[in-house]
Amino acid sequence: MTTAPPLHIGSAAGFSGDRPDAAGPVVDELIRLGGPAVLVFETLAERTLALAQLARRNDPSAGYEPLLPDMLAPVLARCLAHGIRIVGNFGAANPTGAANHIARLARELGLRQPRMAVISGDDLSGPEHRELLQQTFGHQLDGLRIVSANAYIGAESIAQALRAGADIVVAGRIADPSLALGPALAHFGWRMDDWDRLAGATMAGHLLECGAQVTGGYYADPGIKAVPGLARLGYPVARLEADGSCVISKPEGTGGLIDRHVVTEQLLYEVHDPAAYLTPDVVADISQARLDEIGPDQVRLSGVLGHPCTPTLKVNVCHENGWLAEGEISYAGPRAEARARLAAEVVRERMGVNVAIRADLIGVLSVLGDDRGTALAAQPASAAQDVRLRLALRQSDKAVAQRLLHEVTALYTCGPAGGGGVRTHLRPTLGTVSGLVPRDRVNTRFRMLENDHA
Repeated sequence: MTTAPPLHIGSAAGFSGDRPDAAGPVVDELIRLGGPAVLVFETLAERTLALAQLARRNDPSAGYEPLLPDMLAPVLARCLAHGIRIVGNFGAANPTGAANHIARLARELGLRQPRMAVISGDDLSGPEHRELLQQTFGHQLDGLRIVSANAYIGAESIAQALRAGADIVVAGRIADPSLALGPALAHFGWRMDDWDRLAGATMAGHLLECGAQVTGGYYADPGIKAVPGLARLGYPVARLEADGSCVISKPEGTGGLIDRHVVTEQLLYEVHDPAAYLTPDVVADISQARLDEIGPDQVRLSGVLGHPCTPTLKVNVCHENGWLAEGEISYAGPRAEARARLAAEVVRERMGVNVAIRADLIGVLSVLGDDRGTALAAQPASAAQDVRLRLALRQSDKAVAQRLLHEVTALYTCGPAGGGGVRTHLRPTLGTVSGLVPRDRVNTRFRMLENDHA
């Protein structure tokens, strides 16, 4: 049994575009708590990586988290000075580019050069992987213009890099919970088949992975679920114990709320089977887990069980999928909704019956609408006097998509009456195909910037 002290892991981001000032209070808290600590950045969603690949096509030095310097600059000096390791999947499509940017940032700040490890192996988009993808997806990929193909890899390479002395570990498509499990493996020295401990740390990572979601951000609902200080939310910190249990808290003096209800919501987030939460490292079972409030803004998670990991890894293939055209126009005053509905009918008639257009009346019917347009037709008109009409379509033919933008713009003078504030937008869209590849066909590894390691 290991006698290692607890490990504190702080979350500094829950998605690409998260608040760049989130890390500061978390680092302050890790310093206050003392002892071994890691700061993790989770900045990838399913399509974020494909967008990063497109950015890298345009600029080979790009393709990593665009907010990387804003996120790291305020805290890098303190992390290096206090021995707080940094682990992030902010490398996206270009982990080496991200590491080089961090090196430049350290020089600009007058800091010592951190030892950085770059993890690779998740990217399966190269020509050497075509056979593997063909075996996995068969004819599903026929005719597709592939943008990215990435496997969700696990925690072991993170642990190896930290054991090798890395101050900062830069990765691409590491599975979200593995960002916390990797440091735990390195710190506690657990075996890769110590399933219960791996599962406990995995669920700690799952609680951290969405940042302020577990400190009340996504929980808040005025009058029903009150959360204090929402504008100054603290991001979560986990105290991970040697047995795999953890305590979730937040930095002192920050807003937000951590109680059993909030943590329960995040614990069940994106978990289709509580007895079998599949990750690259372990199959976690939370059916017998306990959540206990042990103090103000402190909840302990224990009782998580683990089962052997699966022989496969999930892979997402993103591909070019045509165009999304959107046009909006506002109507106000008496009969505003009736005029907005008439505008939608006019555009549909001019575009033709073979073009499927989604029409939303923002503020009346939009979130619960549908792409076929039947929901709006079935909803009786109201007396709304402030309506924003949104018309949208997806098309493989760019010219057809552009026609929608022209038609919405023409509503200015072609009627109905009183339309204004037109805004149009055209952008390429991405499709996703998911499958499972044998894990022994995915070669994950890490490389220190100055030396290669297997």
